[in-house]
Amino acid sequence: MTHRAALAPLVLAALTGLAALAQAQEELSDTVLLELNTAQSQGEACTLTFQIINGYESEIDSLVYETVLFDSEGGVNRLTLFDFGALPPGRPRVRQFSVPGMTCEGLGRILINGAHACEGEGLEPGACVNGLKLDSRVAIEVLG
Repeated sequence: MTHRAALAPLVLAALTGLAALAQAQEELSDTVLLELNTAQSQGEACTLTFQIINGYESEIDSLVYETVLFDSEGGVNRLTLFDFGALPPGRPRVRQFSVPGMTCEGLGRILINGAHACEGEGLEPGACVNGLKLDSRVAIEVLG
């Protein structure tokens, strides 16, 4: 096997990986991707871990979502603010929030009710809500 023939599969794999990365970046363009990654009960509290990615070209200086937590029977448990802070463009960040007085088993779904704050140079009004994509890796549904 020649040196070139041995490199061909590696080059092909690298090009395929770059194409997948470019497609993923294109899909995130002008969006905020918010994923509920884990939910773990700790005593009488539920710790929610989110992964968030700013798909805009510029930094989001401040992002705070107004969030409604519903119990497992569908009733509103509380309205709260989750402060995701500053988010650099195109880089994943992880944020955790502890919800006292509620176990994760008692949490049925999460509604992102709107953006309390969405600040950054070049962001259009409503950008953090209009471009919001939601996902959940756990049984708790996330809506927006």
